Amino acid sequence: MKVSKDEFEAANARATARLRKAPCAMKAHYERKRDRVVIGLNTGIEVAFRPRDAQGLEHAKPDQLDRIEISPSGLGIHFPKLDADIYLPALLEGFLGSKRWIAAEHGKIGGGVSTRAKAAAARRNGKLGGRPRKVKEPA
Repeated sequence: MKVSKDEFEAANARATARLRKAPCAMKAHYERKRDRVVIGLNTGIEVAFRPRDAQGLEHAKPDQLDRIEISPSGLGIHFPKLDADIYLPALLEGFLGSKRWIAAEHGKIGGGVSTRAKAAAARRNGKLGGRPRKVKEPA
């Protein structure tokens, strides 16, 4: 599909107008003392999060977070030492990873909940030989 010069310029104008309205990253750094990645937006707001809460940064060491690059659009931040990226619109919506990754993280939290009843059930189940194995149905 061939795009005319007028169409190309109109698309660029729309993108520029959209970027002016949307929050964009202007600066980003890692605060070692607080263990937070801090992103300064063009709106004057700063957003901070713990690296362990973001996909791709969950096992990062402080020296891997000391260099952060901002994409030309301001919609992404890149951690070159980890080859990890955060998409700003998703971050602002509260998503620090893919839906699959977030579901797995939530599952870890739920699976780690420990109550007396759960511990007792696990002990009873263990005495019976553990969980029954899943049997595949013949095809």
